[in-house]
Amino acid sequence: MYASGVNLKQYAVYLIRWQLSTPLLAPIVAFFKGSESIFGTTTDWVAASVANLIGGLIFYWVDRFIFTSRVLAAHWEVREDVACADCGKTARGYRLVRSSNYDRTNDQQPEFRCESCSREKANRLKEQGVHL
Repeated sequence: MYASGVNLKQYAVYLIRWQLSTPLLAPIVAFFKGSESIFGTTTDWVAASVANLIGGLIFYWVDRFIFTSRVLAAHWEVREDVACADCGKTARGYRLVRSSNYDRTNDQQPEFRCESCSREKANRLKEQGVHL
Protein backbone atom coordinates (compact mmCIF):
# COMPACT_ATOMS: atom_id res chain seq x y z
CA MET A 1 0.00 0.00 0.00
CA TYR A 2 2.87 2.40 -0.68
CA ALA A 3 2.88 4.98 -3.45
CA SER A 4 6.15 6.87 -3.70
CA GLY A 5 6.95 6.53 0.00
CA VAL A 6 3.42 7.15 1.28
CA ASN A 7 1.41 4.57 3.16
CA LEU A 8 -1.99 5.09 1.52
CA LYS A 9 -3.87 3.33 4.33
CA GLN A 10 -2.23 5.61 6.90
CA TYR A 11 -2.99 8.64 4.73
CA ALA A 12 -6.66 7.61 4.45
CA VAL A 13 -6.94 7.14 8.22
CA TYR A 14 -5.37 10.57 8.71
CA LEU A 15 -7.96 12.16 6.39
CA ILE A 16 -10.77 10.35 8.22
CA ARG A 17 -9.38 11.65 11.51
CA TRP A 18 -9.63 15.17 10.13
CA GLN A 19 -13.26 14.54 9.18
CA LEU A 20 -14.03 13.60 12.78
CA SER A 21 -13.78 17.28 13.68
CA THR A 22 -16.57 18.21 11.23
CA PRO A 23 -19.34 17.88 13.88
CA LEU A 24 -17.48 20.48 15.94
CA LEU A 25 -16.54 22.77 13.06
CA ALA A 26 -19.92 22.97 11.28
CA PRO A 27 -21.86 24.43 14.26
CA ILE A 28 -19.03 26.92 14.91
CA VAL A 29 -19.20 28.07 11.29
CA ALA A 30 -22.98 28.34 11.65
CA PHE A 31 -22.66 30.37 14.86
CA PHE A 32 -20.19 32.87 13.43
CA LYS A 33 -22.11 33.39 10.21
CA GLY A 34 -25.35 33.86 12.15
CA SER A 35 -27.13 30.79 10.90
CA GLU A 36 -30.70 30.25 12.15
CA SER A 37 -30.01 26.68 13.28
CA ILE A 38 -27.62 25.98 16.14
CA PHE A 39 -26.45 22.88 14.28
CA GLY A 40 -25.87 24.72 11.01
CA THR A 41 -27.19 24.26 7.53
CA THR A 42 -26.31 21.64 4.98
CA THR A 43 -24.02 24.22 3.40
CA ASP A 44 -22.20 24.67 6.73
CA TRP A 45 -21.63 20.92 6.98
CA VAL A 46 -20.41 20.66 3.39
CA ALA A 47 -18.09 23.64 3.93
CA ALA A 48 -16.70 22.12 7.14
CA SER A 49 -16.15 18.75 5.42
CA VAL A 50 -14.36 20.35 2.46
CA ALA A 51 -12.25 22.51 4.79
CA ASN A 52 -11.26 19.40 6.77
CA LEU A 53 -10.41 17.52 3.59
CA ILE A 54 -8.18 20.36 2.39
CA GLY A 55 -6.63 20.67 5.88
CA GLY A 56 -5.92 16.96 6.00
CA LEU A 57 -4.39 16.93 2.52
CA ILE A 58 -2.04 19.77 3.49
CA PHE A 59 -1.24 19.01 7.11
CA TYR A 60 -0.46 15.33 6.57
CA TRP A 61 2.79 16.46 5.00
CA VAL A 62 3.46 19.10 7.65
CA ASP A 63 2.84 16.62 10.48
CA ARG A 64 4.89 13.96 8.75
CA PHE A 65 7.81 16.38 8.52
CA ILE A 66 7.45 17.48 12.15
CA PHE A 67 7.31 13.97 13.57
CA THR A 68 9.92 12.30 11.37
CA SER A 69 12.42 15.06 10.74
CA ARG A 70 15.82 14.87 12.36
CA VAL A 71 16.31 18.53 11.55
CA LEU A 72 13.82 19.76 14.12
CA ALA A 73 15.07 18.11 17.26
CA ALA A 74 18.42 17.05 18.57
CA HIS A 75 18.31 13.98 20.82
CA TRP A 76 20.29 14.20 24.04
CA GLU A 77 21.03 11.60 26.69
CA VAL A 78 21.46 12.65 30.31
CA ARG A 79 22.91 10.53 33.12
CA GLU A 80 23.54 11.26 36.75
CA ASP A 81 26.93 10.98 38.47
CA VAL A 82 29.21 10.38 35.49
CA ALA A 83 32.80 11.41 35.03
CA CYS A 84 33.10 14.22 32.48
CA ALA A 85 35.04 13.07 29.41
CA ASP A 86 36.84 16.44 29.26
CA CYS A 87 37.48 17.69 32.82
CA GLY A 88 36.92 14.49 34.83
CA LYS A 89 34.48 16.12 37.26
CA THR A 90 31.71 13.84 38.55
CA ALA A 91 28.38 15.46 37.76
CA ARG A 92 25.23 15.13 35.70
CA GLY A 93 26.48 14.15 32.26
CA TYR A 94 25.16 15.14 28.85
CA ARG A 95 25.82 13.76 25.40
CA LEU A 96 24.38 14.58 22.01
CA VAL A 97 23.09 11.34 20.54
CA ARG A 98 21.68 12.51 17.21
CA SER A 99 20.85 15.61 15.22
CA SER A 100 20.38 16.36 11.53
CA ASN A 101 23.95 15.62 10.46
CA TYR A 102 25.36 13.95 13.58
CA ASP A 103 24.60 10.43 14.78
CA ARG A 104 26.23 8.63 17.69
CA THR A 105 23.28 6.32 18.35
CA ASN A 106 25.37 3.14 18.31
CA ASP A 107 28.45 4.57 20.00
CA GLN A 108 30.04 1.71 21.97
CA GLN A 109 31.83 4.13 24.33
CA PRO A 110 29.63 7.21 24.71
CA GLU A 111 31.29 10.28 26.18
CA PHE A 112 29.32 12.28 28.70
CA ARG A 113 30.27 15.81 29.69
CA CYS A 114 29.41 18.05 32.60
CA GLU A 115 27.19 21.02 31.79
CA SER A 116 29.97 23.52 31.09
CA CYS A 117 32.07 21.10 29.02
CA SER A 118 28.93 20.01 27.17
CA ARG A 119 28.23 23.63 26.21
CA GLU A 120 31.78 24.03 24.93
CA LYS A 121 31.50 20.82 22.89
CA ALA A 122 28.11 21.95 21.53
CA ASN A 123 29.66 25.24 20.41
CA ARG A 124 32.49 23.36 18.66
CA LEU A 125 29.95 21.13 16.90
CA LYS A 126 27.93 24.18 15.80
CA GLU A 127 31.11 25.67 14.31
CA GLN A 128 31.56 22.40 12.37
CA GLY A 129 28.05 22.77 10.95
CA VAL A 130 26.15 20.37 13.18
CA HIS A 131 22.57 21.59 13.73
CA LEU A 132 21.60 21.41 17.41
